[in-house]
Amino acid sequence: MPIRKLLIANRGEIACRVIRTCRELGIATVAVHSDADAGALHVRMADEAVRIGPAPVAESYLRAEAILEAARATGADAIHPGYGFLSENPAFVEAVDAAGLTFVGPPASAIRAMGLKDKAKALMEDAGVPVVPGYHGEMQDAAYLAGKASEIGYPVLIKARAGGGGKGMRLVERDGDFAEALEGARREAQASFGDPACLVEKYIQTPRHIEVQVFGDAHGNVVHLFERDCSLQRRHQKVIEEAPAPGMTRELRQRMGDAAVAAARAVGYVGAGTVEFIVDGARFPDPDAFWFMEMNTRLQVEHPVTEAVTGLDLVALQIAVAEGQALPFSQGDLRLTGHAVEARLYAEDASAGFLPATGRLDVLRFGGGVRVDTGVEEGDAVTPFYDPMIAKLIAHGPDRASAVRSLVRALDETLVAGSVTNRGFLSRLLSDEDVAAGRVDTGLIARKGETLTAEPEAEALDFALAALAVLTSGDHAFRDFRLFGPARQSVAFETGGVTVETDGARRSVETPFGSVAFECVTREGERLAFVSGGVSGVAGAVMTRSGVLVRRDAGQHHFAFATDKAGAGAATADTVLAPMPGLVTQVRAEAGQEVAEGDTLAILEAMKMEHRLTAPRAGRVAEVTVAKGAQVAQGDLLVRLDPAED
Repeated sequence: MPIRKLLIANRGEIACRVIRTCRELGIATVAVHSDADAGALHVRMADEAVRIGPAPVAESYLRAEAILEAARATGADAIHPGYGFLSENPAFVEAVDAAGLTFVGPPASAIRAMGLKDKAKALMEDAGVPVVPGYHGEMQDAAYLAGKASEIGYPVLIKARAGGGGKGMRLVERDGDFAEALEGARREAQASFGDPACLVEKYIQTPRHIEVQVFGDAHGNVVHLFERDCSLQRRHQKVIEEAPAPGMTRELRQRMGDAAVAAARAVGYVGAGTVEFIVDGARFPDPDAFWFMEMNTRLQVEHPVTEAVTGLDLVALQIAVAEGQALPFSQGDLRLTGHAVEARLYAEDASAGFLPATGRLDVLRFGGGVRVDTGVEEGDAVTPFYDPMIAKLIAHGPDRASAVRSLVRALDETLVAGSVTNRGFLSRLLSDEDVAAGRVDTGLIARKGETLTAEPEAEALDFALAALAVLTSGDHAFRDFRLFGPARQSVAFETGGVTVETDGARRSVETPFGSVAFECVTREGERLAFVSGGVSGVAGAVMTRSGVLVRRDAGQHHFAFATDKAGAGAATADTVLAPMPGLVTQVRAEAGQEVAEGDTLAILEAMKMEHRLTAPRAGRVAEVTVAKGAQVAQGDLLVRLDPAED
């Protein structure tokens, strides 16, 4: 049956992505939203929108009955789950079917078969698909699992048997760390998926993560749409994805594609799915050095790179298959064209361990020449309730080098103010010599962390340009003529004052980091052209609500204006503060306790991840100001130590 009105049971960029295809197909759309998303982009884009609850996902986007009621109230005849939330919940699929609605995704039986990693691996072994050595059984006793880890041999990977996205996953390199790692994995798995059970696998020490996009229809046709390389990850979460995989051979592609199709056929798969494999990077491209990890029974975040190299709209295909249509092609009809690379732009501080961030996006402008999938616009807020992704930038070129160059250029031209982002980190990562050469594995980011995550400090020239941007806008514009001597003007930034002395066309600028002399400065809109020391340069300058954003070459710096307001609590060697808004899930400190530097004092859950808050130094706990279950704001004091003795 043709779908006439589609409800998207999701939010953010994937909801917006589905809405765009529905517009092209002439299908009406219904958005659902929490209170926090009442004014979100996906709500503004949809034909209709329905509130489904408060901000927490358990009270909104995970409420199956509220979503079904929204479909009934609006007359929707189909539901697209996006990814995450209820997308891989077989009970939800069954409820959609029972309500007489069309689910744009696989049958509940396929989701259930692949939903638990231990059961899925056993099924794959029966289907002749190679699987990673490990323990995938029912026994969950901690001592038993520790024994299995010893049998397998360290290092091992603890993985939640439900869910994905790096949640409930811990790398353990020695026996003494296993118990704490298992406890953390179980706690995170319970919070994310409602299932604390874990499996233990041999950790491949130089792994590549290569996945295969599969598609099936209700007529028994199953094909693969080639592979994607998702090896560039931090904390087991993908950062850069590309298609095809660099260095892939025809033989290995054939073997992996055949294995992925066999996996899909084994569960009667219908719709879009992804079969994920781990590949031994030391043996790549040996056709016997790959193993099944899991199957994601939904559309993937990184599906745009497959769309770019195949010329297909995967959402349109999902809808066609859900309507009962047969796939319009066979395996032999499919061709790879060029190379595509995707970068995930997050509100996070890469230099602080990729700590998620929040904030209102005062400035949000993406570089040109690439596809941008986003769920936010300038002026929208990144809240602590959901994943902090701002956008996906996707470049497509005739070859890998040209696609990477286009993506780096677009990232360098992207402007964001109002929240810290990983933009600079992404640009440096893509420019890394090993990445450029295609020598990628899942440990690359961790190995090169300091080089890739260290943000360059602002230089005197950046401070000077920030001041010039302020003084060449509006009421601050330079008044070059003075009857007696040069003009002097000052700008007060939080990081220090800047003084500009103007004498005709020349500017002499004193900054906290030294002096800069300009022979000439001109401004056209947000473009500053200058000559300093005989060298010409160009910078971008954008005024924000609280300061000025300066972009020079690939670097960006936001200079906030000085204010008289007291800021949030400042961390000291005696305090542990909440790094972001979140829920305190554990408190391990108590008054009078002696602690060593690095000891875990509390665990904060924020943006779907656990964050260990540790002692800044050795000492005695003087005060614990929170309890388990407390909701805290950024900067709140959690633990205070006795003052250090001199």
